[in-house]
Amino acid sequence: MTHASMNPITEDDIANFLVNTPDFFDRHAELLATVKLTSPHGQRAVSLQERQAEMLREKIKGLEMRMMDMMRHGTENEVLMAHLQRWVKSLLMNPIARDLPRAVAEGIQNEFAVPQVVIKLWDVAEPFQIEAFVAGVTDSAKAFAAALTTPYVGPNQAFEAVTWLVEPSAAQSVALIALRATREQDTPRTAVEQPVVGLLVLASPDPERYFAGMGTDFIERLGDLASAALTSLR
Repeated sequence: MTHASMNPITEDDIANFLVNTPDFFDRHAELLATVKLTSPHGQRAVSLQERQAEMLREKIKGLEMRMMDMMRHGTENEVLMAHLQRWVKSLLMNPIARDLPRAVAEGIQNEFAVPQVVIKLWDVAEPFQIEAFVAGVTDSAKAFAAALTTPYVGPNQAFEAVTWLVEPSAAQSVALIALRATREQDTPRTAVEQPVVGLLVLASPDPERYFAGMGTDFIERLGDLASAALTSLR
């Protein structure tokens, strides 16, 4: 019995031989024209060159799709930044302090297509303590807001803050963002230690608009900008 019959050549042996013998096809170039492979687009046999061309086309198509995704996301970001700029610009141009909470809420609602938005504040200066944006806030709501180290996003769980909306029953998913004091004298070591002075509520009838686990970076930025815009009320 020969050694070859005891240890038959396997596909791995052939693959290893070809990988480790790069000049094999230099010596047997005629084989390249006769090798046939199965095409992934049906069961027809194609030449090695055709299969390589198909693989290259598939790779190019994948790269094109990735490029299109990058361009689409880039365009979406540009549009988002344009809306953000318009919103901030409108707040900077508003000279009446008591109108700012309404301007913040309406700007978010219009620029970012949020069906319902409301703001409630506390610890405001005496001239503003009779305003609607201060009324109806309980100690329980203040404690809830103070406990938010990051925005809450997810289903409406009968939050008190949702009752501040014009149509509470239409709020299926919500984002609740704590508004923090941003005056220099209010700023301790970290942003999360700044005292909470209000709550921004975003609500949608779409139960998937705000969901647990979604990214909240942009929502947090809205809250930070809103907090800064409302500083004059304190």
